[in-house]
Amino acid sequence: MGDGSDLAEIKFDDMVLYSREHAWARQEDGLFTVGISDFAQSQLGGVIYLELPQEDDEFEAGEEFGVVESSKVASSLFAPVGGRVVVVNWELEDNPGMVNEDPYGAGWIIKIQPKGQPDLSRLLDAAAYSAFVV
Repeated sequence: MGDGSDLAEIKFDDMVLYSREHAWARQEDGLFTVGISDFAQSQLGGVIYLELPQEDDEFEAGEEFGVVESSKVASSLFAPVGGRVVVVNWELEDNPGMVNEDPYGAGWIIKIQPKGQPDLSRLLDAAAYSAFVV
């Protein structure tokens, strides 16, 4: 994680909940938009490829839903909430670097329709996630 100075530039979004696997989820209109944290993208380096799920795929919270590859490493993506994938950000196929450039905005990965009331108890708010990664 470097000398700690890198962490000063990491952005944490108060509008999302984080998993310990470095994914985030933001509830919007009954769906959860999911991506990877600014911390995760900074550790990966330049993202060059994402293996994305298909619409209608279903995942449990904590289950692998894809893979992100950088010039350094390939890393599994784990769903912070369970449910059915209703939208995939296919723009990432042509421009995977959006994950690095705007991880909480244009770099989102999927939108999930939760099954029933999602269990958010395993997720962290921005302050707790910041303490987790420091």
